[in-house]
Amino acid sequence: MRRENQIAAFLEAQAAELDAAENTRLAYARDLKDFGAWLDLRKLDMLAALQSDIERYLIDLDAAGMSQATRARRLSAVRQFYRFAFEEGWRQDNPAIQIKGPGRTKSLPKTLSEDEVDRLLAAARETGRGDDIVRNTCLMELLYATGMRVSELVSLPVAAARGDPRMLLVRGKGGKERMVPLSAPAKEALAAWLTVRDAAEDVARVERGTPLSRYLFPSRGKSGHLTRHRFYGLIKDIAVAAGVSPGKVTPHTLRHAFATHLLARGADLRTIQTLLGHADVATTEIYTHVLEERLKDLVLEHHPLAQD
Repeated sequence: MRRENQIAAFLEAQAAELDAAENTRLAYARDLKDFGAWLDLRKLDMLAALQSDIERYLIDLDAAGMSQATRARRLSAVRQFYRFAFEEGWRQDNPAIQIKGPGRTKSLPKTLSEDEVDRLLAAARETGRGDDIVRNTCLMELLYATGMRVSELVSLPVAAARGDPRMLLVRGKGGKERMVPLSAPAKEALAAWLTVRDAAEDVARVERGTPLSRYLFPSRGKSGHLTRHRFYGLIKDIAVAAGVSPGKVTPHTLRHAFATHLLARGADLRTIQTLLGHADVATTEIYTHVLEERLKDLVLEHHPLAQD
């Protein structure tokens, strides 16, 4: 079996058996292609590689200046592939099973202040032309109000937003569903966008025979909805209009801001874990850095020795 077919079979199994998200499968494909190219330079076959070969590959990644996170991700892809190869009987052992990875350092997530978010939300109401302003406002309000991942936001089905909802049903990683509440500004922005969106859809159906889209943010592209890349560009334009450095504004920093601001105002980690759709609370614990300032204020305000 050719290597391309082996990797394709592995990716299909990830999708069918583990319900791996498309982005995860694409990352596996890129990482395994890189590993395969490294093996080709040394005239090594992927199914005949030894533990020492994989270890040399990781050493070369380190020497090339690859980050710790990238090396850990590459090893994870290789491990998963060889476990699959062993289970399929393509080889009699798993050469990656005993290799210890470089691990991942938990860096603090980049976030935004409440003032910066306020400026971004205000700028969204003035960025774009015509209906795009209504759409951009809705996108930004929903993103900050719910902490959704950008892939979850742009692919929201319009059915989830019907009926003046107080909560949205979001389908996250691995197909897991969760409910996220809407703030009053987000509800208003959503209602305004639905009116504009539905009118545009009706015109397209009558004049061009275009079928109605199932997505809240439809697009004529292949995916049928606004893409992550398009929204990434939009949020940079909004940052410029808001006077906030575009380098620190991405859809993901709005997600971090959502979690950080909730925690700073007294929300507990378990609640934030649920809202973000994290499978493990350990992933959410990275946000506890914002507790330091709050705890200091509590001590200075309430401890008897801190009083004048």
